[in-house]
Amino acid sequence: MSKSLPYSVKNGHYDNAKFRHRSFFKVITQTLFSSDMKRECVSCSTGKFLGLFMIFGLACLMLSHASKTPSVTDGLSKGLGTNEEKKVVTDVGVRFKKFLRRAPRLPPRLSGNEKVSSGIFTGKPTEHDEEKWKARQRNVKEAFTHAWSGYKKFAMGYDELLPLSMQGFDGLGGLGATVVDSLDTAMIMGLEEVVSEAGSWIESNLLERISQKGDVNLFETTIRVLGGLLSAYHLSGGDQDMNLANSGPKPTIYLEIAKNLADRLLSAFTSSPTPIPYSDVLLKNSSAHPASNLLSSTSEVSTLQLEFNYLSAISGDPKYKTEGMKVFAHFKTLPKVEGLVPIYISPHSGEFIGQEIRLGSRGDSYYEYLIKVWLQLRSIQDGNFTYLYDMYEEAMRGVRHLLVQKTIPNELVFVGELPGGSKGSFSPKMDHLVCFLPGTLALGATKGITKEKAMMDNLLTIEDFENLKLAEDLAKTCFEMYSVTSTGLAPEIAYFHTKDFYEDGLGGGNQSSEYVNDIIIKFNDRHNLLRPETVESLFVLYRITQDPKYREWGWQIFQSFEKYTKVDSGGYSSLNDVTTLPPQRRDKMETFFLGETLKYLYLLFGDSSVIPLDKFVFNTEAHPFPIKDAIYLEGGSNMMKGTM
Repeated sequence: MSKSLPYSVKNGHYDNAKFRHRSFFKVITQTLFSSDMKRECVSCSTGKFLGLFMIFGLACLMLSHASKTPSVTDGLSKGLGTNEEKKVVTDVGVRFKKFLRRAPRLPPRLSGNEKVSSGIFTGKPTEHDEEKWKARQRNVKEAFTHAWSGYKKFAMGYDELLPLSMQGFDGLGGLGATVVDSLDTAMIMGLEEVVSEAGSWIESNLLERISQKGDVNLFETTIRVLGGLLSAYHLSGGDQDMNLANSGPKPTIYLEIAKNLADRLLSAFTSSPTPIPYSDVLLKNSSAHPASNLLSSTSEVSTLQLEFNYLSAISGDPKYKTEGMKVFAHFKTLPKVEGLVPIYISPHSGEFIGQEIRLGSRGDSYYEYLIKVWLQLRSIQDGNFTYLYDMYEEAMRGVRHLLVQKTIPNELVFVGELPGGSKGSFSPKMDHLVCFLPGTLALGATKGITKEKAMMDNLLTIEDFENLKLAEDLAKTCFEMYSVTSTGLAPEIAYFHTKDFYEDGLGGGNQSSEYVNDIIIKFNDRHNLLRPETVESLFVLYRITQDPKYREWGWQIFQSFEKYTKVDSGGYSSLNDVTTLPPQRRDKMETFFLGETLKYLYLLFGDSSVIPLDKFVFNTEAHPFPIKDAIYLEGGSNMMKGTM
């Protein structure tokens, strides 16, 4: 089995000898001195004599062979003699090479679905497997229908459903966020009735809501509402290359509403004195202002670009992309800690504020969008967006060097935090939000194609292999955050047992878990909000590695959602404590449960040709955008054709 690659390049010495050509002399010496022959022959005097005699004879043969073989240049100027002479010389060399060459190491004979030593899974699923996963996909579709039925019955038009009190709640600006967030999931699942209901509500109500509502958060409104409208536009046939919806309004309806909303959101950019936008927008008069602390979150200002770029592509207006990409161009100029950045930035000065570094809340999707926006724009001629990939690679090296540690006693790999920046102490704390990272690492390594194809085409670098290894190790940790609890559902935040940190009596409740002493769950962190990040990474890793364990892990998580969060009257609830049975429920169904969690589970259990990762990029709210053939350049008036 191949040796696992380390996370740090600087300590790596890789032996790729099996891919290198070996000389005739090296074959002989390795055969004589590196094999069992050496151990056996030197054990007796006769063996020693025969060994010396054999070496002497071979040396003579090699000298004779060299003296009789003309050089290539001699052959070109004088000819190589007769065909018979050439044949004799060649045959002698070939016979001895074949005689002395050690037999190759053959891999064990595998069945179609078994794993090979490189971590690639070959062969197609059996007919039984396909039927099993189709049935599980139907279970996810039924769960979505149940969640939608509760929302439709008790909260239609509100942002979120409160399933226990059976009423709606506006916590995201009052734009009917669940309707828009859920629409493309229904399209992908082929739920025409839901598509019709959601589409009709959007067509009849959303424009009026946008023109009348007050404060909304720029980030949340962009990823959920604008992103949902843009994805619905494409999936309903707006790009004329895909149509998953036979009901609901025409695609142009979604596009026109998206443009109206984006025009108002642009005020967050144009009102700011720097390229960093304000955090909040007053929709009804298209004005913007900073948050109460006068700061913007790093992740929020850098998680708008996929949406604004795609809107420029389909609307023909470059202004959206121009404003969005100014943020990344500015980030390129700012000082970083091995590619890592603090979680706050000032829209007034354009500088980072504080030193806290983490890949959880307020930091996470900055790193996600570096690679995804590069994937979206990389084929634009003269686009000069390679800096995004460079920033991503540098940041992942920083993650491996500064943030990755292993637990005691079972060496789970996790990503911690630096509360005081590079000079501060390390904290073994990991938000569930960090579980986006395994999927992002895998996507960045293969660019959306399978690991098998990337290896066959020799596309993976050493860093790509390191990132894939880290992705799989982190995915394991994220899954164990689920399996270590009594409910089989992860807490919002976990701490990890290290040589410098341990608190007794704060386990997950599942005493049969192998990792019960590795994972620490504090009392205030034990809630579960139906988050999608782990199943998102399982989906991406299954698509890329083809390892069926990721499907099985996803199925276990889905079963726990069904068992402990399903509300009989409709919808699903969050939980207050995942470590106790029965768990106390929290009266809220987040929009991302329908928009992300169930979508990723459905795609995980389905055919990999649906929304392929080398043809689509998912925004941070799981809304898929096609990787376009043409995207506007900043301020340009002509489409630049690419080959994305």
